[in-house]
Amino acid sequence: MTLPSFLRRTVAVAAPAIAGAVLLAAPSSPSQAQGAVSEVLPGYWEYTTSAVGIRSTETKCVRPSEINRFFGGLSTRRWQCVYPTRVVGGGSARFEGTCTDPRGRRVNVRLGGSYQQENFRFTGGAQLARGTPYLPASITARRLAAVCPAEAEYF
Repeated sequence: MTLPSFLRRTVAVAAPAIAGAVLLAAPSSPSQAQGAVSEVLPGYWEYTTSAVGIRSTETKCVRPSEINRFFGGLSTRRWQCVYPTRVVGGGSARFEGTCTDPRGRRVNVRLGGSYQQENFRFTGGAQLARGTPYLPASITARRLAAVCPAEAEYF
């Protein structure tokens, strides 16, 4: 299926933002993330995001006070996300909601997958406009160490 030219342009321009929204979105409130307190451990983490052909790997030090925000959906300055559906427990998690950028653009988000205390993998996608297909995305994260190196960037 060939996408209309306006949709191809939208995908091309929005791809980096969508990757950030889908894969680096914060939970809507700390209370939604309370169940995640003991789900994953703080420390030095490496995570790889992939969306619409864009792949990026980063390392961050995650403090105990930041672990809920980190596990509940990595944060970004560009997107505010709300997950009305947030199910975490027993080694699996599912998130569904919307992300909005400062210009008011919204994308629907679906992510799900498995986790352990030192790793997780979520797959899913983002929908640019109602009625369009979800574009595939994933995030894979693993804890490299309990203690962060001195030069580590904090989450």
